[in-house]
Amino acid sequence: MSSDSSSETTTGHESWRPARETKSQRQWKPGQVKKARSIRATFTSTVLVMEAFVLAFFGMAVYGVNRGEPMAPWALGLSLGLAVVAILTCALVRKPLGIWIGWTIQILLVASAFIEYTMAIVGVGFGLAWWYAVVKGAQIDRENTSRAEAEARWREEHGPASQ
Repeated sequence: MSSDSSSETTTGHESWRPARETKSQRQWKPGQVKKARSIRATFTSTVLVMEAFVLAFFGMAVYGVNRGEPMAPWALGLSLGLAVVAILTCALVRKPLGIWIGWTIQILLVASAFIEYTMAIVGVGFGLAWWYAVVKGAQIDRENTSRAEAEARWREEHGPASQ
């Protein structure tokens, strides 16, 4: 076998690259600035996914305790449906509509205390977590944006940083 060093120097085929890469990994170039992710979207999505699990288990618990009653299948269906809505809302949290749907889910979670009183504690806890995710996540996003703008201005003035 002959060693062909020219194949290793072409972009995308360097020796340090893994054999299988994603599209974004193949398109990456040294010195390229990474696209920032929204911290608010990450925080709120995390809260919604955790709520989906809680809603699913809540529905199963209500169904199991009240199996003989006519409201049990409705409570289970409504709870599982709300869990699905919470998961789907994760795709919308970058928009104001997603945040409003999230607030609605928080209100419904607190209202579930009328079915099972201990859900008041869970609902208030998730409501506080949602509030924190929305407020603090937006604050961190603003800070990250201003930091990225300052770094871009610095790069314009001083040129790319040498490594």
